[in-house]
Amino acid sequence: MNERIFRRPDVEQMVGLSRSTLYAMMAEGSFPKPLRLGKRAVGWRERDLRQWLDSRHGEV
Repeated sequence: MNERIFRRPDVEQMVGLSRSTLYAMMAEGSFPKPLRLGKRAVGWRERDLRQWLDSRHGEV
């Protein structure tokens, strides 16, 4: 099964958070960490993002 990997601009749009907020949340353990795709490239698994979004559903 091929799983979609999202790059940071797509993640920002999907979750509605800025780059600095994403990285701050990753540092505190409240946002999924990305996979290393190359020397200077990272991406997030679709399932990790969906799980995170589902866990936030209902929070205000």
